[in-house]
Amino acid sequence: MSIGPSLEDLLSKSDQEDDEGKESQLQKKIKQITIKEKEQETEKKADSVGLPYLNLVGFGASPDALSIIPKEQSKELKTICFFNDGKEIRLGTVDQTNDVKKLEVELKEKHHANVATYLISQSSFDYGFKLYDALPEIRKFIKGIAITEEEIKKYEAEIKTFRDLNEKLKKASITELVTLIIAGAIKSRASDIHIEAEEKDIKVRYRIDGVLNDVAIIDKETWPKIDSRIKQLAKLKINVSNRPQDGRFAIYLKDDRVDVRVSALPTGFGESIVIRLLMSSAVGLSFEDLGIRGRSFKTLEREIKRPNGMIITTGPTGSGKTTTLYAILKKLNNPETKIITIEDPIEYELTGVNQSQVSSEYTFAKGLRSIVRQDPDIVMVGEIRDLETAEISIQASLTGHLVLSTIHTNDAFGTIPRFLALGAKPFLLAPALNVAIGQRLVRKVCESCKAETEIDTESLERVKKLLSNLPEEDKAEYKIDLENLKFYKGQGCDACQGLGYKGRIGIYEIMPIEGEIEDTIIKGNLSEVDIKAMATKIGVVTMVQDGLLKAIEGITSVEEVFRVAE
Repeated sequence: MSIGPSLEDLLSKSDQEDDEGKESQLQKKIKQITIKEKEQETEKKADSVGLPYLNLVGFGASPDALSIIPKEQSKELKTICFFNDGKEIRLGTVDQTNDVKKLEVELKEKHHANVATYLISQSSFDYGFKLYDALPEIRKFIKGIAITEEEIKKYEAEIKTFRDLNEKLKKASITELVTLIIAGAIKSRASDIHIEAEEKDIKVRYRIDGVLNDVAIIDKETWPKIDSRIKQLAKLKINVSNRPQDGRFAIYLKDDRVDVRVSALPTGFGESIVIRLLMSSAVGLSFEDLGIRGRSFKTLEREIKRPNGMIITTGPTGSGKTTTLYAILKKLNNPETKIITIEDPIEYELTGVNQSQVSSEYTFAKGLRSIVRQDPDIVMVGEIRDLETAEISIQASLTGHLVLSTIHTNDAFGTIPRFLALGAKPFLLAPALNVAIGQRLVRKVCESCKAETEIDTESLERVKKLLSNLPEEDKAEYKIDLENLKFYKGQGCDACQGLGYKGRIGIYEIMPIEGEIEDTIIKGNLSEVDIKAMATKIGVVTMVQDGLLKAIEGITSVEEVFRVAE
């Protein structure tokens, strides 16, 4: 009787298991060699097509990265998103087909992020694709989808006045509330929405044409839900309310795109949330439509056509400096010209222009050093803040580049003292500067309710004195009759929501750096008063004078000009 396997049986089984183990190890080894060869082939292919190579095996990917590309589209294109930090999106693709290139453009436009594409092997893609199933359910959240064009248009049609908005907000659900607030802002042409927690309630204000207007009061009890809803849209941390946060999303309309930037700041009664609305169509302003006229227009047009030198715009935040620079770039942009910008942040995308954005490691100075090695014809620097950026800008302008930038001073006459205060060398600055532009934005009188008005005696005397100092050429061009001046004011109507103003226009002073001004820079120690005296002597029209010329033509009001320019 057999009581168990024999020794021979055990030895035979052991030999068989050893053989199977060796076979398994051999197969594993062959598979590893094959995978390695495939990766080497992919790396060579990447080098030949000009793409960086990456092996994704072992990489993780967050829902925020994977959700950029829907699972089915990822499978179809054999492309996966493995990194997304809001500023940069990184893709891995088995083959960069035209469809993949189209996807890159779409992602860049939708998410306002740099898109980098890497070539990966089929094994890498298979590994990455499994992450769709391995991770928790991915919330298919694409910036811009959560608020639809249909909702915006519906609410815009229902909101005629701020009172309408206030009444609708009282009855709206939380989801509707946020959409209503944004729709009302778009309807009102607001640039910013301020939602501020106060002791007993929530105040909603719109910045329209540069001025804040109270538009609604919301029940304080709804604040946590509104706060969470906005943070959800902007991809901020909902549970964080004790430190500042910044985020963004986009609303895609049929003929426009609204870039929405959100800033949350902790305050004593809760967070203050400011939402900036950037309409992509707003960049459509042409150089001719800026509001620069007469001799000033001819002077600036002449200076921007020079092949080198510096064009500097000045003024406080919100005075339209970036709009002016963009309009100049659009006028100069053509297939024969290479234009590169470094901005903080990129506010609008310009076709045919290479735009870059500063970061903690990519400063204006570092970016500018790299840009001048890219053989540009025209360079735009968002702002000159320090000596290093100033020196590189000056050097670039003296070596055959046209440099456009901004600097924080009150007017054009403060440009030179500001550069000298930064430490710029006078003998280099003088030949580098082409023109300095001082500017502000004034509200335009509403055309639908504009009527002639009178101003007080003191204001009238100030107007007469300022206009009397205009060059004779300008007095003749604008037919100035100091004894028969007319002024205008908006009465308030539905078209302007009772404000009396609708839209804005720039008021400017264009100071060419030439003649006595250029000669005096080399001496250094110039004051704004000295420069202004020299500028007015050569016929420069000041911002206030330009504003008053627009006021007597009925474009703006005297009150508005004095508010922003004096």
